[in-house]
Amino acid sequence: MKKIMMANAIGAALALTAFNALAAAPADWSAVPAIETGVFYPGVSPVEWITKGTEHGGARVLRKGETCAACHSEEIADMGEKMVSGKKIEPSPIPGKAAFISTTVQAAHDGENLYLRFSWKQPAASGSAPMDELNPMKIAYMLEAGDKVELAGQAGCWASCHGDARTMPGADANKTKYVKDGSLAGGIYYDLNQWRSGENKSFDGYVADHREMEGGQALVGAEGKLEGDIWSVVFTRKFTGGEGDVALVPGNTYNFGFAIHDDATSGRFHHVSLGYKLGIDAEGDITASKL
Repeated sequence: MKKIMMANAIGAALALTAFNALAAAPADWSAVPAIETGVFYPGVSPVEWITKGTEHGGARVLRKGETCAACHSEEIADMGEKMVSGKKIEPSPIPGKAAFISTTVQAAHDGENLYLRFSWKQPAASGSAPMDELNPMKIAYMLEAGDKVELAGQAGCWASCHGDARTMPGADANKTKYVKDGSLAGGIYYDLNQWRSGENKSFDGYVADHREMEGGQALVGAEGKLEGDIWSVVFTRKFTGGEGDVALVPGNTYNFGFAIHDDATSGRFHHVSLGYKLGIDAEGDITASKL
């Protein structure tokens, strides 16, 4: 009994420590500017598809340096509808799956930590068999610095999505996301943070020549909750960390994208954002100002 009580006490202390680490996030998020954007169902649209001019009309302007957001920011819900219904580049549509999830993104920092808050209304369940029985929802975001990853500045995290990665039609079941010519040592990678609802666990990894879900040291943690039908998830991330952690510096901007695995899905069956710029005390699509 004493051992059980001691274990419970240690667990409570660890939980309190984790809570206190996250408690430095804004107490009143209503005072933090909010960006209304969203994630859409992308179907089978890997980077090879978006850069192939015979199938994607935007490939031509993409080669000229235009961004995906510049062309598509006003039509992401419509794009999601075309793909989720199977009208375009989705060979295996899931009946009842949401086409688009309107999402609010907020960012702030205290000089040492970045705080990112995502909130959205839970879509109706499709009724399909769960792909990830442990996690009804997962959310992740990726950062990239210096445009070292080809297309990261134009397409956000799309440069890590390839047609030969797992869950793509006919692809290798063991192959993860990766970056063309990716190199952790060479700085050619994405910083990846994820939170899983069922496990209530956060991950700090990266995507270079392959994906690693752990190993980073910048993510303090994430806290998520579902109140009624509204999700809110707050990530707390230190400015600097270790392997695979992009160092954040006030005055700089970073390539940014995020994804939501709704309806207990996994792999490519997620909802994704376009590519955006995250500014730290700098103008961006999303700006994190000091508290």
